[in-house]
Amino acid sequence: MAKEGRNNNKGGFKGKVQPEFEQVIVDLARVTRVMAGGKRMRFRACVALGDRRGRVGWGVAKGADVAIAVNKAVSKGKKNMIKVRLINETIPHKIEAKFKSAKVMLKPAVKGTGIIAGGSVRNILELAGVPNIYGKILGRSNNKINNIQATFLALAGLKYPAEAAVENKIEEIKEELKPEDLIKDEELEEEQKKLLKKAGLEDALTVGLATLKPARKGFKI
Repeated sequence: MAKEGRNNNKGGFKGKVQPEFEQVIVDLARVTRVMAGGKRMRFRACVALGDRRGRVGWGVAKGADVAIAVNKAVSKGKKNMIKVRLINETIPHKIEAKFKSAKVMLKPAVKGTGIIAGGSVRNILELAGVPNIYGKILGRSNNKINNIQATFLALAGLKYPAEAAVENKIEEIKEELKPEDLIKDEELEEEQKKLLKKAGLEDALTVGLATLKPARKGFKI
């Protein structure tokens, strides 16, 4: 009977469900606030989470206990998820992003390079599941939260071939529409308004078709 119980326990451990996202506590600090009755101490947690398959997020929250702060930060991070798409196991192009005094640079790398980055930038890239990439903190700020936000701005600002083609097409259309043509259109509109004023039809146009329909009903041939 004892052996059967042990086997059942082992089977229970095998069936344990793994969490959807992997969590990393990037920063944990004790903060105080001066209240009427004295100082109130709380904990602030900055948590990054991801599934290592392209989805990554982060959140900051405060709580009376470390566990409460972490749970709040995780729930916020799940609402602030972004999707990172890869091309040849890396990002499509080099990009720099700045948030306040924090500045981050991300650069694509060849297969087999790995993640060459440090600090909070490395945590985000690992959770996002980017296998090969160069990352560097260019700013002088050591604030981990600001560096995380700069990293997310860089990842969210990546442009992919299809999107780049659409933007290039829009720019070509804008270049074809010369400012001279726009000026000519505005001049034509002004001339039309002047002619309508002379003919006395401007008031009829501003009133609209709704006021002209009742007049037509009373008209007899």
